[in-house]
Amino acid sequence: MNRRDFFGTGAVLGLGLAGASLNVANAQTTEQMDKRAEAKLRISSQVGPAPGKDLPEKLAKIKKYGCEAVEYGGDCVGHGKERYQMAADAGLEVGAICWGSHNGDLCSEDESKRQPGIDDLKKAIETAAEMKSPGVIYVPAFNGQTKLTNQEIRELLLEFLPPLAEFANSCGTNIIFEPLCRMEAYFLRQVADGASIARDVLRKAGIEGGIGVMGDFYHMDTEETSQMGALISAGPLLKYIHLAGGVNNPRRTYPGENDMTFVDGFRGLKYIGYQGFCSFECGCAKEDKEQAFQDSIAFLRAQWELA
Repeated sequence: MNRRDFFGTGAVLGLGLAGASLNVANAQTTEQMDKRAEAKLRISSQVGPAPGKDLPEKLAKIKKYGCEAVEYGGDCVGHGKERYQMAADAGLEVGAICWGSHNGDLCSEDESKRQPGIDDLKKAIETAAEMKSPGVIYVPAFNGQTKLTNQEIRELLLEFLPPLAEFANSCGTNIIFEPLCRMEAYFLRQVADGASIARDVLRKAGIEGGIGVMGDFYHMDTEETSQMGALISAGPLLKYIHLAGGVNNPRRTYPGENDMTFVDGFRGLKYIGYQGFCSFECGCAKEDKEQAFQDSIAFLRAQWELA
């Protein structure tokens, strides 16, 4: 048994032993935590991974092959109504806005860069609300974008995010942390870390929504000992999922194009009753991208059934 299997098995055994030690009343509460009957696999795709030569064709094929939503990049900010209507005309909802880090400006050691970044994030939140999107994917900083320490970044986030989360909550959407693997970021690498920060933001703001965390299968393949445990750790704060094959060659391609399995993570999604979008964020290793896209969706549905 390898290290990942050991910890994954341990997580499941731990849940079972914890339930066995509870009294009848608490055991009922534990059963209520298991929301597998409510879970749904709702597949989405970023524009880039989808087959097609232009945006209208990509939207049509995203819908044709069984996806429910399209995920836009940061270039949609300020064009919410237009992009929403394009998706609606194709029969799609809008997933999250993949906004990124804004060059790390919000967490820069240069204080003059922070407020413009905060202002732009607020504009992205407004666009997400216009498109009825679940939120704006936010990365505090990629490697090389800030000189602040982990502790300094966390303290800074707890200063500027509570009012932004309050604003997002009032708009009916969310700021969504994206944990990244160590090759891309030194701060915020695990789902539980993002959920912890989100909980502190909510507590400080005195609200119940407006911020959360997502899981990306590619990044989790490096950083998490158990994808199931990672996703369960977020619970209701889990707002979004990125789909991509893991770090083994070929790297970050369509699910099913390398040997990475999604069953463990899908079990976690099922346990918490996840009904949000799971969106393609990856490349394609095969020449026939259209067939590969269909094959990957079929692979994901089969993995969901196994979970």
